Order: sequence, then structure tokens, then C-alpha cells
Amino acid sequence: MHLVAAEPGFLPVIRAAGPCPLAKLPGREPYEALMRAIAHQQLHARAAEAILGRMLALYPGVGFPGPDLILATAETTLRGCGFSASKVAALRDIAAKTSSGLVPGRAAAARLDDAALIERLTALRGVGRWTVEMLLIFTLGRPDVLPVDDFGVREGWRALRGLDRQPTPRELAAIGAAWAPHRSTAAWYLWRAADTAKRGDLPAL
Repeated sequence: MHLVAAEPGFLPVIRAAGPCPLAKLPGREPYEALMRAIAHQQLHARAAEAILGRMLALYPGVGFPGPDLILATAETTLRGCGFSASKVAALRDIAAKTSSGLVPGRAAAARLDDAALIERLTALRGVGRWTVEMLLIFTLGRPDVLPVDDFGVREGWRALRGLDRQPTPRELAAIGAAWAPHRSTAAWYLWRAADTAKRGDLPAL
């Protein structure tokens, strides 16, 4: 396996975690992925899903509400679901920029490379590079994305190598260059390494 050849320290994590299951979420549009990401920012997953559930309940029989529905919904109504004022502003901006064509659909996104999508989508309110990287990995199934600003990814590398401190994002980017073109898979295993280290059972090489 390429990752093990580039870094043997991945081997015990791969053995413990098994095959990487990363795959596209079928049918999910970038618009929906970004809206869900905003809901999850700085919240526990269960709390975020409860807020999303209340929002979806505003539109029975619709599935996930499209941008026109969001823009037609009063800000106070969205606030009533549990969104903060800043998150409501972000949701409405994503909806507006989807209607204008700035946020591409899945087919259009497939024609853009990672860097182009990051540049384009980080222009949205409340959307940073990390959020777009999560979309690239988990919604669009891009295989070579290493989110070096992610705490868990950096912690996974620290744990995997038994280091005293995490690498800086720049350091990890340089280290991870050897993992291309499978850096999304590397990130997934680094998340697993961080999880197992937290439990105190990171397997030895």
C-alpha cells in the first residue's frame, strides 16, 4: 500500500481500523453539504442534528429545502430552529450564492479542481477552507485532500509518530506530500489514530 511504503507508521492503524470507507454521499449537492456544515459548526453533532431537524420540519414533504425556500423564510423563523444570528446570515448567503450560480451543483463541481473549489467557496459567509475540504472529501469523494488545519489530523500524526507536539499545518503539508495521491485516505487514518490514542490503545508498530 502506498501509504505504508511512504510511512510505515500507518501500518498498525490500518490493521486496527480496517479498510478506509470514504465514499461520496449519493445525491447530496454541495449546497446541502455546506448548509449542514454551517449547522454543525461549534456544536456537538447531536445538537446540530436537532437544529437541522427543526429546520426540515418547516418544509414538510420537501426533503432538504432549496435555496429559494430558505431565502423566503423569515430570519426569525430560522432563529427559532436554534440557529444563531451569524449562522442564519451564513445559511442565507449560501442560499443566495447557490441561486446566483456561485455554489456549483455536483456536475459543475466535478469539472472544477480542488483549488478552484476552495477559492470559490471560501468566498461564502461562514465557510472557511476546512469546511470546503470536508465537502471535497465526504461529499465529492476527492481522493487527495489533506486538511492540515484539522486538529484531529495533526493529533493523529503526533500520536502515530509518538511526538511531543503536533506538527504545524505547514510541517504536516510538507510531510504529507509523500502521501499523494491518497491524502484523503491518509487523513481518515490519522483521525482513527487520534481516536485510538485518546482511548490509550494506539497499536504498536
